[in-house]
Amino acid sequence: MAPALSAATPKRAEGTVTSATSLDRERIRDLFDLRSSYNARSGGDLTVDPYPVWHRLREQAEVHEGTVHALTGHPGDLTFHGLPEPDRPHYSAFSHAALDDAYRDPGLFASSADPVDLEDGSPSATNSMLSMGGERHRRYRALVQPSFAPARARWWITNWIDQTVQALIDGFTADGRAELNVDFCAAIPILTITSSFGIPVEQALDLRAAMSNPAKIIGMVAPIVAARREQPCDDLISVLVRAEIKDEDGTTHRLSDGEINSFALLLLAAGSGTTWKQMGITLVTLLQRPELLAGIRADRRLLKPAIDEVMRWMPTDPMFSRWVTRDTDFHGVHLPEGAVLHLCLGAANRDPARWERPDDYDIYRKVRPSFGFGGGEHICMGMHVAKAEITTAIGMLLDRLPNLRLDPEAEPPRFIGMYERGVTEIAVLF
Repeated sequence: MAPALSAATPKRAEGTVTSATSLDRERIRDLFDLRSSYNARSGGDLTVDPYPVWHRLREQAEVHEGTVHALTGHPGDLTFHGLPEPDRPHYSAFSHAALDDAYRDPGLFASSADPVDLEDGSPSATNSMLSMGGERHRRYRALVQPSFAPARARWWITNWIDQTVQALIDGFTADGRAELNVDFCAAIPILTITSSFGIPVEQALDLRAAMSNPAKIIGMVAPIVAARREQPCDDLISVLVRAEIKDEDGTTHRLSDGEINSFALLLLAAGSGTTWKQMGITLVTLLQRPELLAGIRADRRLLKPAIDEVMRWMPTDPMFSRWVTRDTDFHGVHLPEGAVLHLCLGAANRDPARWERPDDYDIYRKVRPSFGFGGGEHICMGMHVAKAEITTAIGMLLDRLPNLRLDPEAEPPRFIGMYERGVTEIAVLF
């Protein structure tokens, strides 16, 4: 089956980014600071480096009983994909081989505990294609995937990413200094996603603030879906309402309102909660290596391997979970049916059985696929858009801010977080 889209080119949607400088910076800081109470539930307050512990755990055994955070020594009950689930036994995998086997067997290691119902169930980012499996997941993904294929990256850059990044830099380029984590990195993905929905800039932060209230977000998105069914524009919602695929028997499938709503929630969670953190990690990694940053400024071809290596070296979400569908022996440990298996991507991405000197950040190393964007049938669909945002943002910073460097008088940025890794303030001079 192949997706089919109308060949007509509709007009651009109203409400796209024209000025990002009017955003409330204090509100952005409150919503996007990993140390805030909003983010602490996923371990955003972790300040120690978890990788030495993960190395030790992986050396001891590929799979351990317990959750990743408990095994790491982080106290309390955290909430993330597969957590807390207090009534289920929990296990965690740390080797590349174990994760590879789990991702290759979605029948044994399911992406959710129960089938999702996008029409009758409670809408949320997890009650979405993230929790689908089998033929339904393949059909749904085939409907939405074309908008996120590598060939569509230029569409995203031209329509939304480029002007968003330009407007943000315009806001501080005359100052000679800036804070780039919250004031820059955090704003780009949320403005890109909401603008692609046709939502005005002034409402972008309202959607981020409503992430714990999906009904409120749907209340904002549903009228746009209805309007685009009547009159398509050149935006993401229009693409989704027009998308269709045909089975071999000729049956045509289209996305329902419930499916579009759930996808919008998932995209907001990923775009406003993942890409900005990975962008900040990438930027700090390069700023901490001035000679490498200078090399990238001189030869932009180095930016792609620099970003790909960060995804391996420090993925912002270093763990996702799978549900065990039947009793099985897995890499030396018996997993009972109904257990949750947590896949520690962070540890697997630094497995010395796959990479030499895995703790080193080395953009010249031999390219080998990592789990920076997950793996298997649920590999991150938006990874090409995320890479386009990071590439455009860093490239434009280098173009417009001569001698960009960390502010030596400011607190140095630090990597923090358990299940959502990110950085503290990135104070720079230029």
